[in-house]
Amino acid sequence: MSAKARESIDRGADDYVQFWAAGESGKGAYRCSECAYYVTVCRTLPVCPRCAGSSWEQVEWSPFRRALRLR
Repeated sequence: MSAKARESIDRGADDYVQFWAAGESGKGAYRCSECAYYVTVCRTLPVCPRCAGSSWEQVEWSPFRRALRLR
């Protein structure tokens, strides 16, 4: 299934969370489903560098996310 098809399906369900596996193509900000580590990728999702997890959840990217979290 293409990324666009997944995106259109995800928008219809508020309580549905799409998970992406390490090695899949991705672009944007993702959070590890195991330890909540954040990465920003533009090609392939890695194995989590913190916990070696392989399941990612896409999150809305914001240039201010870190600043808001530290506040």
